[in-house]
Amino acid sequence: MASPTASASAATGVASRFRRWFLPGFVFQSVVVAGGYGTGRELVEFFLSQGPMGGLLAIGVTTLVFSAVCMASFEFARIHQAFDYRHFFQRLLGRAWILFELGYVVLLMIVLAVIAAASGTILLETFGLPYWVGVVVVMAAVGGLVFGGSEVVERFLAGWSFLLYGLYVVFFVWCFQAFGSEIGRMLPSEPAGTGWAWAGLRYAGYNLAVIPAVLITVRTHRSRSDSLVAGALAGPLAILPGLLFYLSMVGQYPVILDRPVPANHILEVLGSRAFQVAFQVVLFGTLVETGAGLIHAVNERMAGLMTDRHAELPRWVRPTVALGFLLLGTLLSRFGLIDLIAAGYGTLTLVMIAVFVVPILTVGVWKIRTHP
Repeated sequence: MASPTASASAATGVASRFRRWFLPGFVFQSVVVAGGYGTGRELVEFFLSQGPMGGLLAIGVTTLVFSAVCMASFEFARIHQAFDYRHFFQRLLGRAWILFELGYVVLLMIVLAVIAAASGTILLETFGLPYWVGVVVVMAAVGGLVFGGSEVVERFLAGWSFLLYGLYVVFFVWCFQAFGSEIGRMLPSEPAGTGWAWAGLRYAGYNLAVIPAVLITVRTHRSRSDSLVAGALAGPLAILPGLLFYLSMVGQYPVILDRPVPANHILEVLGSRAFQVAFQVVLFGTLVETGAGLIHAVNERMAGLMTDRHAELPRWVRPTVALGFLLLGTLLSRFGLIDLIAAGYGTLTLVMIAVFVVPILTVGVWKIRTHP
């Protein structure tokens, strides 16, 4: 019989491994979900537009790129102790690091606008509430979470991920039972074509910009193996709920292509009001966690700057920064969900590939290999 001390030590070891290997992937998934596949509109824009099979291949490309960039980024952050994006990109790009910050701020405003527009649409279509009620509620929730600081944000992101995983599994099983034959019939209905590889890379490009929000979890890494294992797991952990959602949408192809919030369309087809409400509540939480994670990365960047100056970031700065971005995102949300995703993400994808994906996989890997 194991002693209490041995049992406690084993439990501590399991918790430590979870925090080092799995937590970065779960936090990455939490920050990706709202801007990546929360409403389903993003999956339509980047994947299902390539045809059912082409979209599936594109998801495979995205997963590989996610894992490769996370592995390099986590190890780069660990060896340089660069856990905010200012320090990270100064070491990666030198004086050109400001290019990432400009792209990140623009992406942040677009994602916040998408979150606001999605929240307004969800509450309007699900509960019949005025569009602006959803916008105001989600922005207030994001601001409150950011004010809680790093530990509160990290716990919320990880905890909500488990809830989201459970919901998506139930969602997919239900969809498979309801129209699984349609999913099987539609997948091979069209040839994959030639654009799926670029679609997968473009989708990965803009979503990888959220990695600065994940770097706070890398502080616990002890060795290169920690970073590589965590990075390799991050890709599948981040995309699995999106894959389940995608397969569910294939069963409603091609009707679902024109739906602003594809999730609502599928829930209406399933016909369960109770599950529709539960799904939208969890989805609403994912919108909150994505917005909070992205704004928190900006606050951590400013806190890192103050630390370099041997000073402390005043408490009033965090809520002020959050409020400023939230107001800008709210104003942008009036352009509508479909237009924001189609126009905003498309342009920023190329920027993020140029200033982050390519440099970390070339210069970043070289600096990792040559680091003493």
